[in-house]
Amino acid sequence: MPLFQRQIIAALLLCCLAFAARGETLRLVTDAWAPYVYAEDGQVTGLDYDVSREVLRRLGIDLELQFLPWKRCLLALEQGHADGILGIFHLPEREASMLFVEEPLSEVELVLFYARNRPYPYRRLEDLRDLVIGISPGYWYNDEAFRTSTLFSREEAPTHEANLGKLIRHRVDLVVNDRRAGRYLSAQLGLLDRVDYNRKALGHDRMYLALRHDPKLAQLAEDFAAELRRFKREPAYAELQQHYANPRDTKP
Repeated sequence: MPLFQRQIIAALLLCCLAFAARGETLRLVTDAWAPYVYAEDGQVTGLDYDVSREVLRRLGIDLELQFLPWKRCLLALEQGHADGILGIFHLPEREASMLFVEEPLSEVELVLFYARNRPYPYRRLEDLRDLVIGISPGYWYNDEAFRTSTLFSREEAPTHEANLGKLIRHRVDLVVNDRRAGRYLSAQLGLLDRVDYNRKALGHDRMYLALRHDPKLAQLAEDFAAELRRFKREPAYAELQQHYANPRDTKP
């Protein structure tokens, strides 16, 4: 290989490795979604946050996180105001604007929540006919039949909290959310005795870390995936899973 080609390759490798070598800060954005990532007593916490912070610590990188509404998270990454998004579904159409770390952070199970005093059993799509279902703007629901069905109406709410508030006031019939996230939010709001969910899932998906398309972040994506795989084999990872397994009812 000619000398100038070797020099170019070496320069590119140094560029990719410089991010980790300098101990820089990775600037991420996300929308609060307990128990995956949220604020408690003024401190950021959550399963995906704790896992990501530990993996980045092992790579010598600090994590800086900002909470934004979901659509603003996507805009911040698009405009270069953030290095990445913490906790996002991997969609083919998103690959043009972001680089997904190959190893997923967590698994999610999408279910339908209902008010205990007005349950709507769900076993098949036909059970949802003429109902009003609360959804969150900008969020992805991976079951295509549910996503495109005209059997029911969809009503957006600005936050997940607002969706549950509408549910217990019977302004919507059902609310779609991740099972763990919906349970945690119900606990935070003191609603575990007023809200439950249908055990049949709408579908399953995975949450990822997505980064900007940038040469110095491309190597980080590979390093993060490799270190995350190692971490998942350790007892510390299993302990984190157990820690966030069940919500605590915070009702006074």
